[in-house]
Amino acid sequence: MPGQRWLRIIPIALIMYTISYVDRANVTLVLDPQISGMMHDLRMDDRMKGQAAGFFFLGYVLLQIPAGYLASRWSARKIISIFLIAWGLFAFGAGFCQKFWHFGTMRFLLGVAESGVFPATLVLLANWFPRAERARANSYWSLCQPLAIVASVLLTGWLLARYTWRTTMMLEGVLPFVWLPVWWFGIRDHPREAGWISAEEKQFLETTLEREAAELQIQSPTEGQSPKSKVQSPAEVHSSQSTVHGPRSEGQSPTLPGSVVSGQWSVVNSPWSVVCGLALMVLIYFLHNCEAYGCMTFFSDSLKGHGFSARTYGLLLAVPYAVTALLMVLNSWHSDKTGERRGHVAAAYILSGVSLVLAVSLKGHFWISFGLMCLAIPGPFVALGPFWAIPGETLPRNAMALTIGLVNALGNLGGYEGPTIVGRLKQANGGSLTIPFQVLGLGLLVAAGLSFALPRKQPALSSAANESTGTQSL
Repeated sequence: MPGQRWLRIIPIALIMYTISYVDRANVTLVLDPQISGMMHDLRMDDRMKGQAAGFFFLGYVLLQIPAGYLASRWSARKIISIFLIAWGLFAFGAGFCQKFWHFGTMRFLLGVAESGVFPATLVLLANWFPRAERARANSYWSLCQPLAIVASVLLTGWLLARYTWRTTMMLEGVLPFVWLPVWWFGIRDHPREAGWISAEEKQFLETTLEREAAELQIQSPTEGQSPKSKVQSPAEVHSSQSTVHGPRSEGQSPTLPGSVVSGQWSVVNSPWSVVCGLALMVLIYFLHNCEAYGCMTFFSDSLKGHGFSARTYGLLLAVPYAVTALLMVLNSWHSDKTGERRGHVAAAYILSGVSLVLAVSLKGHFWISFGLMCLAIPGPFVALGPFWAIPGETLPRNAMALTIGLVNALGNLGGYEGPTIVGRLKQANGGSLTIPFQVLGLGLLVAAGLSFALPRKQPALSSAANESTGTQSL
């Protein structure tokens, strides 16, 4: 099967989100007093450093849900184009800050401007990649996160060696405007809109995505059905195709997932069940982001005092994220090969949590500790592909965008709490990272245990849907 979508959609989306991450992650070096004068200029301590890095995520929760909704109902391409302009303006504006609260405000606004990009991109990928490819598509796109950190370390470090931190942030704020024309002219929301895709590939995608939508429909009661009637016969599935793929009736709202029963989403009428089902994914993703951004913000502190040159210092900062990129590809490839998601999420968290606890416990042996950090930092990123494949495989399409928006919005509050907790605990423990990083590691082990309660697709229902819809197309 031709794979033109892999060569068009993934690279353009990857570079777009890499630029987003560079503007988000450059604080790792800009807030490092060994490299930049920002902390001195804005009179910041370790507690304020953690808060400054985390303010981004207070804004990041605001537009997740409406952006995901608009991306599914209107256009992911157009939504992201608007956000490209907005985050470029706020990233550029950070270079004008004169006080700590100025910088905190710009970080907050940058978070607002980037908040809709993630759910909108996941909606775009779900329109282009069937279930068997989705973890790889999500993971290849998510490679931008570790790659952006490597790029940010190299680019930001190079700029800071030649310019002030203000000029550095302004120059990096120009990048979204450079990529905007490529995004606008290179991306389409659906295969049917793309003139560059072959007829064979277009037919394959339309048929496969329709079949998968039918599989998910029989796991969710349609309007007017009771929860007990959610499992339909093949004949009932066939008769409901116009409901699945036809226009949504006026006033019909997206369905939310309910509680997890025996590893399955149960769509029920009880608001409490809806809250419990969403809370599981939110809690896992919250702990995930606490570790990811707590380590990202303060990892450079663990390299201080060893007499490294600026070049060696930058390379050591980049190594864990290069390892991350490799492990992300391997984990998502194996997850797609086996069709298993929950174990691949949990394994990544376990490796990361255990390695982080051991790394700070063995800090007296630098290279052993550094090697363990190279295994600790990748965990949250390695879990991304399988984790975000789960909503697309277990929820009907009209519920997916809203669910992704909720989980990503609330879970990303961990991006604020992680750096804030580390900053406060570090200051309270005489500048030591041992206790702060141990707390993050134990939190990720809790997330690993909870991952086994995530929903999974139901083979029996999939077989029924395949039998009834296998030859139909849009």
